[in-house]
Amino acid sequence: MRKHKAVRYSGDFLKHIVPAIVKPVHSLWNEVIGFFFLCFGAMFGVWALRYYRQYTQAPPAAASEFFTKIVVSVLVGLMMVLFGISSFRRARKISRS
Repeated sequence: MRKHKAVRYSGDFLKHIVPAIVKPVHSLWNEVIGFFFLCFGAMFGVWALRYYRQYTQAPPAAASEFFTKIVVSVLVGLMMVLFGISSFRRARKISRS
């Protein structure tokens, strides 16, 4: 009988403790992922600026290659920044619920 109560109480303990641990870890995970996405977005922004400088100094024959790199870098950078912001918003939503 005593063993049965211990199993029951341990189950109740886990039902109360596990959500209290998982929720902050889930929120922290989203914040870390958001930070990495923002860093990647900043890196692509720097690359877009570098390609823009090369584009302005390139001869007309090579300018189209740099223009394509600028467009791709800006689009991917914006996508990364938006993912980062949405990840931080999701972490805030998790921590408030």
